Amino acid sequence: MTSPTHAPAGVRETTEGTVYDVTGGDWDQIAADIAQSDDERIIVNMGPQHPSTHGVLRLILEIDGETVTEARCGIGYLHTGIEKNLEFRTWTQGTTFVTRMDYVMPFFNEAAYCLAVEKLLGIEDDIPDRATLIRVLLMELNRISSHMVFTATGGMELGATTVAIFGFRDREMVLDLFELITGLRMNHAYIRPGGLSQDLPPGAVDALREFIKKMRKNLAEYQKLCVGNPVFKARLKDIGYLDLAGCMALGATGPILRSAGLPHDLRKTQPYCGYDTFDFEVPTTDTCDSFGRFLLRLEEMHQSLRIVEQCVDRLEPGPVMVADKKIAWPAQLALGPDGLGNSLDHIKKIMGTSMEALIHHFKLVTEGFRVPPGQTYAAVESPKGELGVHAVSDGGTRPYRVHFRDPSFTNLQSMAAMCEGGQVADVIVAVASIDPVMGGVDR
Repeated sequence: MTSPTHAPAGVRETTEGTVYDVTGGDWDQIAADIAQSDDERIIVNMGPQHPSTHGVLRLILEIDGETVTEARCGIGYLHTGIEKNLEFRTWTQGTTFVTRMDYVMPFFNEAAYCLAVEKLLGIEDDIPDRATLIRVLLMELNRISSHMVFTATGGMELGATTVAIFGFRDREMVLDLFELITGLRMNHAYIRPGGLSQDLPPGAVDALREFIKKMRKNLAEYQKLCVGNPVFKARLKDIGYLDLAGCMALGATGPILRSAGLPHDLRKTQPYCGYDTFDFEVPTTDTCDSFGRFLLRLEEMHQSLRIVEQCVDRLEPGPVMVADKKIAWPAQLALGPDGLGNSLDHIKKIMGTSMEALIHHFKLVTEGFRVPPGQTYAAVESPKGELGVHAVSDGGTRPYRVHFRDPSFTNLQSMAAMCEGGQVADVIVAVASIDPVMGGVDR
């Protein structure tokens, strides 16, 4: 701090704020100014190892007593370089990278990326109906599992341990379905340009119907545990307030925007994957607070179950990969004793009976397919908001540039508006209501 009558010798900006180097001047005057300053105003770091920051997020808070006077985000601790890595892999190999970004919603990362690649290839209308239905099915299951993570971690941060246990219990059921269908609980790389890596395994439809029945019953428990709990309700109401004007100014989407009363959902406003043929509602509230966002996500899980049920009812036999053999990944996966991999029968066929299949296999796996030059933008409605992909091709077998508009990154910009002027304890509630995942923020 400096006296207004003495200019500092040097000024430098740090993550903690502006630092002044003072030389010369009347030291008595400077000391008197410091003595008169507010001793209660201090800078504290919440994270990046704090258990309530949803990963390695650093919150830099200036507090006056218990009141937050200024809040800033420090990000970059989980930087993976995934977007840059995509430039050194084939278009199909890119799915193994993007699925690891926001690891709580991997199918949305894969679907958005593949929709962008398919737009560049001009094959959107060639994707088999069964593949599109299964994509929607998996995305809606993933929406439920993502919202369950929000519910469970949010409950844990508020001390509602039963909510945390129930949330992860129900998420396990979804992950069991993922494991049955793709062979993995996360990081699937199951959605590929042109379709899917493989079809649904035997027993998947029966398992899905059983899940729908169980989940409908379990969702009613959250209504009693949370919505009917006056303590839980009081802890969330009027916390993390952000009105519609604030959402529009900051680019917030998803539950944050819909909690301000705007029913903006890309599944309705810019339908993709045939969402315009499904019967579902877009819930909204007008509370603009954390409680409204919780109610929204609860209702969204009900709507996702409706869509999953419609997908299961519509499933009909058919291919799950585009017919063009110059694009279709040449794999027929099977679950063997050593895990998921190419089926031995498929390998025997391409190695022993079909020279054309062997050539395609060799070219696609080693070099990949070429994508015509151009650029495109594809977006999906993820559990956290608009997830967009800007893909650029220079005509080669690898992307020239792929950039993701991740909703966690954009929504996190609203943290300061939600927290400043509130209590330190309410920062945790506000950040939980944003539901950021740092894998998506840092990419």
